[in-house]
Amino acid sequence: MPLVTFAVSGQGTGVAQTVAVDGADYVIETDAYPAFGGKDEHPSPLAYTLASLSSCNQVTSSIVAKELGITIEHVRFDLAADFNPTTMTTGTHRDGETTFQNLRIDAVITTDGTEEQVAQLARETERRCPVSQLFALAGVSITSTWTKA
Repeated sequence: MPLVTFAVSGQGTGVAQTVAVDGADYVIETDAYPAFGGKDEHPSPLAYTLASLSSCNQVTSSIVAKELGITIEHVRFDLAADFNPTTMTTGTHRDGETTFQNLRIDAVITTDGTEEQVAQLARETERRCPVSQLFALAGVSITSTWTKA
């Protein structure tokens, strides 16, 4: 398949930004927590990062489920990760501080598939999801639990 290009343009004032997605009729609004100088009026870039991971897993699992011949009726992803803001806020650098740490993914799948197929779905989704791979390649410790509802 040929490469697909994704492009955005962002502009803002202070820590808030409006991001336009090329070719789309919508924008993404971002802000930061008050501790970082924001008003917390929109999700932070870090919240959007976890949201991107959740939704990318949703899309990828749907593709993989079709290949496995199973139907997904519903998926719930709960994600959490730790972040040490020291490097971002003070400039003091220690390895790993500018990435998330200890990413936890809990997925509950309502499906006609077996437990074994859900396990295969999880492995393939994590392997093929571009956002999951960004976390993995960044060396983030990931604990992922996928269960059948």
